[in-house]
Amino acid sequence: MTQSIATPNTPKLTYSVVLKKLDEGYTATVLGWADCQAVGATREGAIDNLRQRLTEQLQQSEVISLEIDNPNYEHPWAKFAGMFAEDHDFEAVQADIAAYRQEIDAEADEP
Repeated sequence: MTQSIATPNTPKLTYSVVLKKLDEGYTATVLGWADCQAVGATREGAIDNLRQRLTEQLQQSEVISLEIDNPNYEHPWAKFAGMFAEDHDFEAVQADIAAYRQEIDAEADEP
């Protein structure tokens, strides 16, 4: 399993935020991070409160990227492997291809 861990070293981080209008104000939630949420009387207030909460959380945390091998990955050509195992003409075709290639190579070497 391949694992690659990288810490972003950028001055700015970007998050997708879900804004929802409430009866009295707004709620802002970082998409995919349900416990990082803030409310505000206005849209801008909710965003500012979320920015402050997210900054506080990130000061106590670390954001990383984690790469793992896909356990369900199947090479796209794998289904073709062995498809000529029962073909009785396969070896003859391979021999004809090899002979043709040798013939072409010999012609290319002639002056």
